[in-house]
Amino acid sequence: MDQTLSVAKPRKSFAGLWNISFGFFGIQIGFALQNANMSRIFQSLGSSVDNLPALWIAAPLTGLLVQPIVGHLSDRTWLGRFGRRRPYFVAGAILAALSLFLMPLSSQLLMAAVLLWTLDASLNISMEPFRAFVGDMLGKDQHTAGYALQTAFIGAGAVLGSIFPWLLDRFGVANAAVANGIPDTVRYSFWFGGAALLGAVLWTVFTTKEYSPEEMARFDQGDDHPDSDQILRALAARSFGSSLAWIAAGAVVLFAIFEWSLEKEVYILAGLMIAYGLASIAAILLARSGKSHNMLANIVGDFAGMPPIMKRLAVAQFFSWSALFIMWINTTPVVAGAFFSSPDPASPGFQAAGNWVGVLFAIYNGVAAVAALALLPWLARALGKARTHMLCLLAGAAGYASFFLIRDPYLLVISEIGIGIAWASILAMPYAILASSLPQRKLGIYMGLFNIFIVLPQLLVAAVMGSVMRAFFPDQPIWTMLAAALVMSAAAVAMLFVREPATAAP
Repeated sequence: MDQTLSVAKPRKSFAGLWNISFGFFGIQIGFALQNANMSRIFQSLGSSVDNLPALWIAAPLTGLLVQPIVGHLSDRTWLGRFGRRRPYFVAGAILAALSLFLMPLSSQLLMAAVLLWTLDASLNISMEPFRAFVGDMLGKDQHTAGYALQTAFIGAGAVLGSIFPWLLDRFGVANAAVANGIPDTVRYSFWFGGAALLGAVLWTVFTTKEYSPEEMARFDQGDDHPDSDQILRALAARSFGSSLAWIAAGAVVLFAIFEWSLEKEVYILAGLMIAYGLASIAAILLARSGKSHNMLANIVGDFAGMPPIMKRLAVAQFFSWSALFIMWINTTPVVAGAFFSSPDPASPGFQAAGNWVGVLFAIYNGVAAVAALALLPWLARALGKARTHMLCLLAGAAGYASFFLIRDPYLLVISEIGIGIAWASILAMPYAILASSLPQRKLGIYMGLFNIFIVLPQLLVAAVMGSVMRAFFPDQPIWTMLAAALVMSAAAVAMLFVREPATAAP
């Protein structure tokens, strides 16, 4: 491309930044309702604490499959006035709203598990293109502002979604689970959340206009990343050694399952290893045959060709999201058992603990919303983005560890402050670091691939945490918070190896 024809993207006003990211406010309401209430719903419908990871495994598995596919497709979509990313916003929002409406009508555990799968897939269809949408619509000088405002909306949406059952209880809505049913506070919250999600996404859809492929070509600054043909040629030149290694590793895990009678969730981990090995073999063969438009070959090739800084950030993402998923699964049973002395899901104390967990989740999300706009920019200017992220992750680790020091459930608010600071940074800093490093023409697929390192740790936690708890800490879910503190600390250590581009502004 002739570099003299390249032009800068127009700067957006605050209103423009608002419109670009407002849909994320609704999407996060849906995620918050899911995160704060699904363990409660599962236990209200008869699940034991030990089976919660297996039931939750649907969510990360769908994210693993959906995000790279949607990213790849949205990079190649153009529907005229309907745009590139916005069709995915709408499709995902409609499906997610339907899932939120049906979830509290679940009368059986299987129905709730299937709806969780559908809900998470739908939320991912909408969410993944939103990450790329910020990069599409903004110049590099506004990436940090765009992702910071997006994080603020995520925090605000999560506050509303998390606290709504508690608010309804305060207004007299029934909070008791009757005959293994779902409390009215949760039921009405999910219905409200579905309407809010759809409305917020439609706001972004109707108030924004995407740049056409011709306009995007003029904005392209000629980055030095390999193009698709180069990546596919590199894929075609690869041997099958690493693919066979993945298959062998999966076979070893299967052998371990049979040899030591490991839990059923571990089958998922083994299956994924084998599936990736087989998929990479197929992708190499497709690349060698010259089928450059094949989606599998392109996704595997882009995964292998990730920029180095993205690979280093992926390690920190892996550990930080492991800690988050441990928290989302276990906070309700931890608070109910260790702080309310009510581990029985049928007891009023358990339902009161569930409402308090919603408040705690609202607090850490509220802290994140404020920190994204006030604390993180100041720290980034003083320390740099990578060091800021490391410091915030350590604050989150301290928050998890403090569960062992606190006895009053209401003082857990202090714990949530540290967790909220880490959450703000997890949602903003990695994307701000990457924004100026990723090739514009592959923004969707690379954002989708980066999100794999959000999903993989969730699958790992769901696969092994139940086995670990049953083996070492039966009926003591409080120890999951120690695991969360340790892996969040590992994420902070991983950030020592991330070097920001010299030209990146804080």
